[in-house]
Amino acid sequence: MSTPTEVTRCSWAGSDALYQHYHDREWGRPVTDDTRLFEKLCLEGFQSGLAWITILRKRENFRAAFHGFDLKKVAAMDEADIERLLQDAGIIRHRGKIASTINNAKRALELQQEFGSLAAYFWSFEPEPVQGPVVSGSIPAETAASKAMSKDLRKRGFSFVGPTTSYAFMQAMGLVNDHVDGCFCRQEAETERNALKRPK
Repeated sequence: MSTPTEVTRCSWAGSDALYQHYHDREWGRPVTDDTRLFEKLCLEGFQSGLAWITILRKRENFRAAFHGFDLKKVAAMDEADIERLLQDAGIIRHRGKIASTINNAKRALELQQEFGSLAAYFWSFEPEPVQGPVVSGSIPAETAASKAMSKDLRKRGFSFVGPTTSYAFMQAMGLVNDHVDGCFCRQEAETERNALKRPK
C-alpha cells in the first residue's frame, strides 16, 4: 500500500521521511506480538528526556545490541554486557537505562508466566475510547489507564515505566487511537483496532 504524497498527518510527524513512515505504518496500529511490545516498552524508556526521532534513528542499533529484544536473551545479559554497551556509540549510552532493559526482560518473562503473554497483560489496560474530537491540544501526556499500568509495572519491579512513558507506549501500540481527526491514518488505525481479537 503506497502512501499518497499529499496527505494530512498528525503534526508531530513533521517532514522527516523516517518519522513520517513510522507515523503512517506503525504508530497507533494495534500490536499483540510480545517481542514488539517489549521492544517498544524498552525504547520508550530510553527515550525518556529525549526526542523519539533520536531513538527511531538508532532503532536498528538497539535491536542489534539487545538481540532483537528476544526476552530470554536480554534477561541473560550481565554486567559485562552493560560495560560493553556503554561503549556502543550506536545506542544511548546510559547505564541506568541499559540495566533497566535487562531487568525489565526478567520481569517480562514473569508476566508471560502469569498471563500467558505480554499482550494479554498490556491489553488488559486498554481504556474505553475517548468520546468527541481528537485534536492536538486535547491529547494528554498521561491518563488514568497509563497511571494504572505504570503503578502495576513498578509494583512488579519494572523501571523507567512512569505514567507518561506508559501512555506513549499505549499510543504507539494501538491501545488507544490518538491519530487526530483529519489525519489519514485515523480511520485505518480504528479499522485495525475494530478487527483486532483482543488477547486473553
